[in-house]
Amino acid sequence: MLAKMTAKNQLTLPKSVTNALGEVEYFDVQTKDGQVILTPVRIQRADAVRAKLAELSLNEQDIADAVTWARQSTAKRKK
Repeated sequence: MLAKMTAKNQLTLPKSVTNALGEVEYFDVQTKDGQVILTPVRIQRADAVRAKLAELSLNEQDIADAVTWARQSTAKRKK
């Protein structure tokens, strides 16, 4: 299969390739030995946030307290 790069460095993947991959919006792009390697990436932002909160041992009350603190005026925060 051939794919042509446009003047704007855009490349359209053949339909048979995209059908085989399913619904993919992002790719990790690497080059190796003169080849371009596209690896599908499924970004799951919510899962990453949950994992970070668990890693930091933060719970819902901690988040609520932080939001309350952030919404205070600067003068109140210094006390």
